[in-house]
Formats: sequence, C-alpha cells, structure tokens
Amino acid sequence: MSKQPNIKQYDHPAGGWGSVKAVSSILLQEHVAANGTRVLFKQNKPDGFACVSCSWAKPADPHLFEFCENGAKATAWEITSKRATPDFFAHHTLAALEAWSDLELESQGRLTHPMRYDAESDRYVPISWQQAFDEIGEKLRGYDPKRVVFYASGRASLETSYMYALMARLYGCNNLPDSSNMCHESTSVALPETIGVPVGTVTLEDFEHTDCMFFFGHNTGTNAPRMLHPLQEARKRNAQIITFNPLRERGLVSFANPQSPKEMLSTEQTCISTQYHQVKIGGDIAAVTGICKALIEADDKAVAANAPRVLDAGFIAEHTHGFEAFANAMRAADWKDIELESALTRAALEAAATEYARAKAVMILYGMGITQHREGVLAVQMLTNLLLLGGNIGKKGAGICPIRGHSNVQGQRTVGITEKPALVPMDKLAELYNFEPPKETGLTTVDTCEAVRDGGIDAFIGLGGNFARAVPDQGVLDPAWKKVPLTVQIATKLNRSHVVHGRAAYLLPCLGRIEVDRQASGEQTVTVEDSTACIHASKGMVEPASEHLLSEPAIVAALAKAILPPNPAIDWDAWVADYGLVRSAIERTYPDQFKEFNARMTQPGGFHRPLPAARREWKTKTGKANFIVPEGFGEDPDMQFDGERTLRLMTTRGDSQFNTTVYTLDDRFRGVMKTRDVLLMNKSDMTRLGLAEDDAVAAVTVTDDDVPRELGGLRVHAYDIPAGCVMGYYPECNRLIPVSHHAKRSKVPAGKAIPIRLRKMAA
Repeated sequence: MSKQPNIKQYDHPAGGWGSVKAVSSILLQEHVAANGTRVLFKQNKPDGFACVSCSWAKPADPHLFEFCENGAKATAWEITSKRATPDFFAHHTLAALEAWSDLELESQGRLTHPMRYDAESDRYVPISWQQAFDEIGEKLRGYDPKRVVFYASGRASLETSYMYALMARLYGCNNLPDSSNMCHESTSVALPETIGVPVGTVTLEDFEHTDCMFFFGHNTGTNAPRMLHPLQEARKRNAQIITFNPLRERGLVSFANPQSPKEMLSTEQTCISTQYHQVKIGGDIAAVTGICKALIEADDKAVAANAPRVLDAGFIAEHTHGFEAFANAMRAADWKDIELESALTRAALEAAATEYARAKAVMILYGMGITQHREGVLAVQMLTNLLLLGGNIGKKGAGICPIRGHSNVQGQRTVGITEKPALVPMDKLAELYNFEPPKETGLTTVDTCEAVRDGGIDAFIGLGGNFARAVPDQGVLDPAWKKVPLTVQIATKLNRSHVVHGRAAYLLPCLGRIEVDRQASGEQTVTVEDSTACIHASKGMVEPASEHLLSEPAIVAALAKAILPPNPAIDWDAWVADYGLVRSAIERTYPDQFKEFNARMTQPGGFHRPLPAARREWKTKTGKANFIVPEGFGEDPDMQFDGERTLRLMTTRGDSQFNTTVYTLDDRFRGVMKTRDVLLMNKSDMTRLGLAEDDAVAAVTVTDDDVPRELGGLRVHAYDIPAGCVMGYYPECNRLIPVSHHAKRSKVPAGKAIPIRLRKMAA
C-alpha cells in the first residue's frame, strides 16, 4: 500500500553509499543483522552458496564481498527471522489475505508447516506431510495427465529440476512451463536458428578481452549489479560501452564501487556508457537495422575504393549463410523509417556503427527489453546478425550474452524442464527408466494461462515462484484459478499464488538454498547453472527456518512415489539420501554436458558446458551461422499505435525488487519512493493529453477483443523517456497485458510494449 509517495531525481551513481545503506537496511528489516553479515561473506563463493536471485556468473577468484545490493536483499529475505506459522493462518481468511499487497504477504516470513486449504473456514490449516502427499497423490492419480501442469521457477537446483521433469514425464505429460517462458524463451527459439545453441557464448574471461560492448534492453544496476565490476574494469581499459534503452538507468550511467575505499571516501565514480541511446520502446529492431545498414554501406564504399574492409569478409564467407540477402535488405531499408521506428537519429546510429567497426572484439548483452516483445525472436536474431558482420562469435572477447534472471532458470532447461520434447533426450530417458516418454508438446506459460481461463486443467503444481502474479491478464485469470480442482505450491514464503488458489489447495514449505540440507548420507550440496553456461556447487550455511521443512528433492520424491507406480530403475529414497546419485543420473542422461559431474562441480569458478558456437562449430540446418532477413522492423504489426492518444507501456522491476518479490516500495535509482502506483511519462505527452504532475489516471489497454483491461489509482509523473512511451511497474501492470499479446513463436508475454490509453480520474 502506498504511503506518502515521493518522486525526485536520483543523480548518484549505482553502488556507493546508497548500496551500503540499502544492504544494512534489509538486514535490520529482516532481523538478521549479525547472522546475515556472516552469511553474505559466503555468497557466490566456491565454498559457499549460489545467490538465490540473479544468475550472473560467479568468478573462480571472487571479491571479498561477492554479492550485490539486490543479492543481499534476496539473502536477507530468505534467512529472515520472521515466520508465517499455522497461528498466522488461523487468524486470517484467504479472502482477507487477497486484499494484502505482495509486499505485505511475503513480509510475514518463512512458511513453517505443510498446510491444506479448508473451504469451510476459508483458511489454511496444518496437515501432516504424509497425509498431504496421500491426498495429493489420490487426486492426481485420478486426473488425465494432459490436464495437469508442473510449473518450475528458476530457483530449483539442477538436482531438483531433473527429478521434477522426470516425474512429470513418468506421470505422462510434457506440461513443464517455467520462468523461461516468461523471459528468455525468445532467446531459446532465436539462437539455435542463427548459431546452433540456445544460450549465450560469452564467458567471464571474455570481459577481460573485449574492447566494445553493446547493451540492449537491460537495467544492469538493478537486475545484475555484480556485472558492474567487470564493466568498470573494461572502462578502465577504455573499452567502449554503447547502451540502447528507453530509460537512462543509473547502473549503465555511472558506478561507484562499494568495495573500493578510494571511491567510497571520495566522489570518484566510473562513467559506464560511452554512448547512451534512448531508443523508443519496441524500436530496437529498427535501431539495429540502422547500425547494420551503416556498416554494410561503409563496407561497400571500402570495396569500391579498394580500401580495408569494414566487415569481416573472411568470417562471413567461411562461417555464414544468407549474407547477401541480409545485406540487400539492409541496403534497401529507408533511414526515415529507421529514425521514425527507433526514435533515434541517423547520426546517433552511425556513431554506434563507427565504434563497432573500430573494435577488434564486440560483445552484445541484452535483457527482457529485447525478448518481451511481439517480435522478440526477430530482435534477438538481429543482434546476432550484427555480431556476424564483424565475425564476433567464437573469438575471445566477443559473443552474444543474454542476461538471464532467476538463479537457475537456464540450468533447469538444461536438465529437462521444458514443454518441448525435441529438446530432451527422450530415447535416453526411455532406456534408463524403462518407460515410454510422452511425445506431445506440452503447455507453455501462455498455454497454461489459456487453459486456466478456459477450464482446461485439473491441477497445477508449482515448484517455487509466484505464477499467478507473474503472468498476464490477472483480472481475467484470478477468478478462474478458484475453479481449478487442485493447486499445490512448493514454497518458502507466502505469496499471491497461495491466496489465489484452486478448490483444493496445499502449501508445501521447503528448505531454502541457503539452509543446511541434512539427509541420510549427511549434509547435501546442490548445483546451479549461471548465465554463461557454467555449473556451480552451492552448499547451505544456516539452520532451517523450521524443523518441519523438507528439501525440494525430498518433496518431489514424495510426490513421485504418491502418483507413480513403483519403478525398479528409480530409487527415489536413495536419490533423496544422496544428491550425488541424482547428479550421476544427470550425467548418464546428458553425458556430453555433464561429464564427471560429481568430480567437477566444486571446481572454483565452476565448469562450463560445451558450446559448439563458441568454437565456431555451427549446429544449424545449414551447418553455418545464419543471417536472418527481417520482414520489417515495426514492433507489433498486430496492435497498432495511433500516435495520438495511444501510448506504449513497458513494465519493469524496481530497485528493491526481484521478479515478483518486492522488498520495499522504494525504487531509489529512479527516484520513486514509497509507492509503486505510478506511470513515468514524457513531459510532452502529459501536456498533449492535458495531464499535470501527480494527476490520478487509469490505464486502459487498447485491444480488439471484448475484455476490458484497466488499472486505476495510478499517478503520472514527468520523466526522461522517449515521447509516446510510458513506464509502469511489474507485476502490478500485468493485468493490462492480454494473454494473446505475446512474442511470435516463443510465446513470451509481451510486457515491454503494451498499447494503452489514459483516463483522468478524480483526485
């Protein structure tokens, strides 16, 4: 709930004393000042635990403090001393809890006991673990597996994810949507077609050798702050950093290193971006078209003058397919159209192209500002097109780097969490476990939303996360959840998905990753994969929040035993007793990816999965890296923006937030304090639409269907954002996104360019 909102410009660098103060505040807020400080020293260390928030790479030779501000917030949030006990639920009906904010729900602390929904009292009541598994198992055994969904957030370890995916397939479906469906599925669709791998090719070592980086659609200072350290080092070498983003985010403007006494005791800071281009929301394809056009035309002139080439002609000839068709499309693109669609000048784009051409090694890094669009797949492929022009795939200091969000969101896909059976070694699973795996493509996140809306599923099992809050069209879906026969949530904290529940509902509280996991063979270690395809071990450091908690592998195994017939090839109990046996099973299933898994997992800095594209081996249909010719560069041909009343809304996270988890109402870097009920707008749009600072408005989605989508109680504020564009907070604004408004082919909800109109409300 908003209290005394305050909007003011923030001119300080990312990091610095602001981050120190924020870390201290969260430790005090969660009553873990002493213990939290001790634990943070082990965060992202080879002998410690992997951060539970972002998936940025973890170095072999870490800093003394190898955590960022938001990583510290995530740690404090998990090891909090606060508890949501059965007594809490006895005092609150779920109808009452629905009115609570996301912050208020999660602030109750860690769940301590397994709970079952009691319809008569409208409360969660305690239940024994065995009774919970028996009741859930009885229900699931009676359902059609094709009508059951097994969702996974990016929190679960590789071990848990492998077990969970195997359980779903043994049960009889590939309904394994995950948080990738909501963010980087556009990457997973785009990159195999262009370079033959579904993930990025950049490693931490590449940051030491690059001389030019391009950022697209990412707020690094909030969403991957530990990356600011290698960016700062790169800038000290005079590497160029060129940023394309609708907002001037502080982390990509300037940075003061909290681990540098010199910088903390002075006003010294590092300018991060050497060029900063505020591209229009959805204008990235046009911007990249302009850069590619400038490079190709400069190369044409060089050829005509018999001068040194601008493009890497040798690489293009030997390693790529489709260059001429792509080059002709770029030559034909009109600069007026490029400028209109990108809201950037030709001179600005040519300046970016000039730096690209000068560089010996270029990296492109991007986030959901690229992937969460109707043309998200094409946008990713345009970035690889740009890299291929200079031979910037498969050489030191160069490559493509999708910046993933949740800590193991990439890894869970690696070990089988996917709705696409073609991405899983089904023959190997059949051989190892003596069953016939399902062949039908399962439900994505969008498919699951449609099924919930239309009454098409009988059960939803959530392995972590806050699915009901993370998805679009919440005004449509929230009432539909209550008609689902069964919802089961494996969770650490209370959230919106637990109070917006099915007719039968269970809360199964699990250990957090930072907690000591004791099983029959002793204390267990789990593993995760970071954004650079590197595998790391993670070992818990603190005592469990409750003696009644079970580990995620233990819960998955118990569910599997409850819903599946005995299988002589699988000893679920043995896997729970010793997670090393699960890792051995992963190695048998994916021998090329996880060779000597148990032996290598504790290697400082982790071990890298083999990526053929990084060696210039192209596992594509053509056997080469492919240029993709764009059909156009309009962001959304299906939903037109009239240029007058219709605005482009982008949803985004705040500074004190990770995914749907909101730590405080403050967004320090944007100067938005004590509220999230705001829209940040260009001053000229406010004037044109007759709006004044702090006016109350309702945002209404412009769509062709008959479903009204409106979010009221918002206040407008002038901000440095391109004309025609508006910023609002995720997940609050998700109710404005139609389920149908998603990326082509990848079905990622298109939360970065929602067509809206504003209606002024009474103060």
